[in-house]
Amino acid sequence: MTEVGSALIVVDAANVIGSRPDGWWRDRPGAARRLLTAIVGLRDRNSRFDEVVVVLEGAAKAAVTGMPDLHVNAVRVVLADGSGDDAIVRVVSAAQGSSRYHSTTVVTADRGLRRRVEELGATTVGPRWLLGRIESV
Repeated sequence: MTEVGSALIVVDAANVIGSRPDGWWRDRPGAARRLLTAIVGLRDRNSRFDEVVVVLEGAAKAAVTGMPDLHVNAVRVVLADGSGDDAIVRVVSAAQGSSRYHSTTVVTADRGLRRRVEELGATTVGPRWLLGRIESV
């Protein structure tokens, strides 16, 4: 359970996955599964990642098909009904309206999304920030 004053990290999965030309476009669900697995592993090793929300959209949502629980080891998966960016803004807006989090950080390189979430009070970092932490272990 996340305590009051936790740090929330919201991941724009499509943007992070798309930041590396590793063939992700041939298997979007597989690429999303690999990212989720890496984030769960990172969260398990790094207590600085209090709570992580990963937003999946489009074909990548199939990465969690048949999974009964979309909240594993403080990593919550949000499946966007439409725009992933809009889903991220909703997550950030809800977090900013709560006393549960002392900070919210969004991982994305999308300039338009950065502007939207920064207007809500979140900070932003690029995909390299997250990928560097995943790869450093």
